Amino acid sequence: MPSFAPLRPGDPERLGGLPLLGRLGEGGQGVVYLARDPAGTHVAVKWLRPEQAGDEVSVGRFLREVQVAQQVAPFCTAAVLGTGIEHDRPYIVSEFIEGPSLQRVVQEEGPRTGTALHRLAIGTATALAAIHQAGIVHRDFKPANVIIGADGPRVIDFGIARALNATSTISSMPVGTPSYMPPEQVMGHTVGPAADLFSWGSTIVFAASGRSPFGSDTMPAVINRVLNHQPDMSGLHGPLLDVVAACLAKDPAQRPTAEQVIMRLLQHPEPNSGMLAQAAAAAAPAEPWRAPYAQPPVTGQPLHPGPPSLPGGPPSAPGHHYGPPPTGDHRPTHPSPYSPGHSQQKKSRAPIVIGVTVAVALLVLAGVGVVISQTKPPAATLTANSRASTTESARKPSTTPPGVPRRGTKRAIPGGAISLYENPADPITLTSYEIYNKKADDWIDYARNSLRGTFTKYAGNWETLVSPDGHSMVGRGRNYTSDDYDSVIITDRRSGDRTTIKTVRKPLISSIRAWSKDGSKILLNIEKESGKNWLYLGFVIVDVAAEDAKVVTVADTTIRKTAFGWDGEEEGVVNMSPGRGLRFYDTKGQATRTLANIGSLASGTQDIFSPSGKVFITNCPKGGDGDHCVWNTESGDRVRRFTSDCDKVLGWYNETHVYCWEQDNSPRDEIQVADFQGKLVRKLLDIPENLDFSPVFTVDPPG
Repeated sequence: MPSFAPLRPGDPERLGGLPLLGRLGEGGQGVVYLARDPAGTHVAVKWLRPEQAGDEVSVGRFLREVQVAQQVAPFCTAAVLGTGIEHDRPYIVSEFIEGPSLQRVVQEEGPRTGTALHRLAIGTATALAAIHQAGIVHRDFKPANVIIGADGPRVIDFGIARALNATSTISSMPVGTPSYMPPEQVMGHTVGPAADLFSWGSTIVFAASGRSPFGSDTMPAVINRVLNHQPDMSGLHGPLLDVVAACLAKDPAQRPTAEQVIMRLLQHPEPNSGMLAQAAAAAAPAEPWRAPYAQPPVTGQPLHPGPPSLPGGPPSAPGHHYGPPPTGDHRPTHPSPYSPGHSQQKKSRAPIVIGVTVAVALLVLAGVGVVISQTKPPAATLTANSRASTTESARKPSTTPPGVPRRGTKRAIPGGAISLYENPADPITLTSYEIYNKKADDWIDYARNSLRGTFTKYAGNWETLVSPDGHSMVGRGRNYTSDDYDSVIITDRRSGDRTTIKTVRKPLISSIRAWSKDGSKILLNIEKESGKNWLYLGFVIVDVAAEDAKVVTVADTTIRKTAFGWDGEEEGVVNMSPGRGLRFYDTKGQATRTLANIGSLASGTQDIFSPSGKVFITNCPKGGDGDHCVWNTESGDRVRRFTSDCDKVLGWYNETHVYCWEQDNSPRDEIQVADFQGKLVRKLLDIPENLDFSPVFTVDPPG
């Protein structure tokens, strides 16, 4: 016999012709009774409170539950059986799910652990996936609305749910339970499915600990924690902790979908979880999803749209890629951040719920984080007139010299048919990369969880860079802050602490450029849209320990089309404009010196300085394809000249070797290490030649 409380004075004996056996519960909208239908089956009857019967909004919200529940797959909720009106108050008759609420179970039996917690997480995430598939946002997902039935958890009470494409007077009101509400709902913004994932994460924390992640004391205190504090996720560990942490991101754009949560949990089932383990083997995707850590602040203003992409190819990779429009190739040219040209579309920033395109940059140069754009040069540059054809013997790596490991261990990384060849002795490490998603017309970020760890997808980030020691990560979100500032979020990956640092005000943006080698500073570029182009107005230096940003405007208008990067000593910045050489600036934005007549940078070169900063590399003045010149940073004197089979020199492997794209019209393009004799001595990475790919290599810290 179901557990219920006796009827109280004033309760009816019948509703809709059904005899009422007792009370199942009471909420803000009304009382829920246990009844018996003519067939003898137990059903639940929810009756609107009398004080709300005259309020159109309350009545509409109550009846909306009927419409919503009828759209949702019946396995995840209580099916609606009928409706009616009694004493001018509407009621709903629904399937009775015998079982206590999750809130009651935890209060009476204690927190859930092990396989029970894992099954609860997957079951409730599956219910949310079905709800969202029906085009519904629940908006009040919490432990009291999860019924633990004999056949699994069911989600009930769609009283404040709404269709994804619906608009109503209540859509901007913070309706819900504060301890489980996401920041955007607390602030009264329109909410989407991501709001339910935040509530799901809070509910799983309660299930594992018996406490809400933001407390349950006074409403002002709870709301303050939801908006400004990190959650208490005690009781969680392993993959479930990662997933819940992602769902509790302040910015809804950073949260995974319900489907992503399910697949992530299926890939890491608890031992002996039976059916879940079988499902994992059958349903796990080829590309695992990992919880993102960077959490931009809750914001209300999207950045402005970027310029349209050039015909014949996708938008440029993250960051500003300059150079001529693509010629004879389906991929755009991705030149050096120093060299100007036609601006291509940048990555977009989106508002909290609805995405819009906008400009942003992720080119990193000079030493630590190096973003490399993998694209083929224009077809004309691959003719016999410009370069001798590459033979198989010429492409075959030579005997590996001292200082370069002979080979690396091959491993696949997510996002496509990408092979990484790593050796622990390598002085550089692939720490992040971006892949162009043609269907979504967008670049997707991946970043490493540690210097030698696995890669995580950061679909909500436009820019993601790992610190040289792997302990921190800087990300850039999709919105201005509520007071119209662009910002970056620095995450300490050991403690989970996140720091938001404001940079420049709207309409300017601040694109992430690079970490310093010691991880104490981060360089960003100040940019402003000008027609179809983006102008560089200066730079920002972020002091990580002080949590401070120094914004520096550069008055020199002749270098507005090119980006700033760290100088060789990382005591200032440099900028390279065609015909003006390499210009050095101090941290106040004052030009200190210029090295002229040094040639140009190959399209895609980001890291021009060697690890010591004593030399840098360019395309030789008046040289042909594959002619490289190494220069003394202090004097500007040429140190050496060599020719290689590299299509594009990307950066420095160590003091005597560079790494580069080697693209020979084979099915796969490669990143190779080259010596100063021009020999390709070691493969670092290969990808299909039709994949648009921008990797970031980081110079490993000393020791």
